[in-house]
Formats: sequence, C-alpha cells, structure tokens
Amino acid sequence: MNALDPNIVLYAYTQGVFPMAHPEEDNAIYWHEPHMRGIIPLDAFRVSKNLAREFRSGKYEYCIDRDFTAVLQACAERDETWISDEIIEVYQALHEMGYAHSFEVWKDEELVGGLYGIAMGRAFFGESMFHRVTNASKLALVFLVEYLREQGFVLLDTQFQTEHLAQFGTVEIPQAEYLKLLAEALA
Repeated sequence: MNALDPNIVLYAYTQGVFPMAHPEEDNAIYWHEPHMRGIIPLDAFRVSKNLAREFRSGKYEYCIDRDFTAVLQACAERDETWISDEIIEVYQALHEMGYAHSFEVWKDEELVGGLYGIAMGRAFFGESMFHRVTNASKLALVFLVEYLREQGFVLLDTQFQTEHLAQFGTVEIPQAEYLKLLAEALA
C-alpha cells in the first residue's frame, strides 16, 4: 500500500513543498522545500528561433494526457531517479483525480518526448521531462507554456533551476517570494 496520500501531496504543493524518493536510501520519500525556488516567468519564456521553427514544423503531434502513464514511466527510466514506484503510484492517482497532467510530443504515432506535473488553480508544478529524439522534451515545454498562457496560468514552478531550463528563462527566487506568487496563483 502506498504511504503517500494524494490529498496530502496536493496540500503540500499549496505550502510550497513536494515529495521526492531518495534511491540511495531505498527510495525513502522526503519532503522538499528549497530555499531558492526555480520558476519560469511565463511572460519571459525564451525559445530559440530554431526550436520555435521545429515546434511549428508540423512534424510532431502535441497532446495532453494521451498517455499519462507512459510519460510518467519514461521520466522514471533513468540510471538514477527520484521517481520511485511509490511516486508513480501517487501521481497516477493524482492524474485520475484530475490534477496531474502530461504534455506529450508524438511523431509517427510514437511517444518521443514529454513532461508531467500538477495543475492547481493558476499554477503548474513541473515534475519531470524526457526525450527519445533530440529536442522533444524542449518541444513539450514550449507546448506547455503556450497552453498555460492561453489558460491564464500565472506560475510555472520548476522546483529547481537547472542548466537545461536556464536557456528558457528560468530564474531562482527565495522561497518567501515563491510562497507569495503561489498564494496569488492559488487564490
């Protein structure tokens, strides 16, 4: 039985906290509240001309929740991952409850990239992404941002700032500032 309760996970997100498994500790689940939080300001999202051209090329099909489970499992298929079986189980439950969503990139009926996260209010909490062809995870992110803008979202939480995400305009803000943005997005 899963020790993580989906409702507790949702409550944690409203408080600026999220769960991660630690593979070096037999996948024990820990709650994380970074002192500095990574976000992508939706009005400052940056996309290279080449990536924008590829996004609009017509080579790919973009879907939401076509195969959430496949995206979740693909994100977990790494040598080291914080996405344990317990995490998969709880996010699958959150998907069934209507909170967890996948943004997917398909080519020739094959899932080639995507990302998943939690949507609450006007906030999207990005969890993980993957690619099987070059740029597919980046294309999924472009698709996500376009969707969030169209739907009036105001916060895209990346949890941490990474070199990969920095190219898109990710910034780090103190947790106190993040909690203010979060409160506005959930209001």
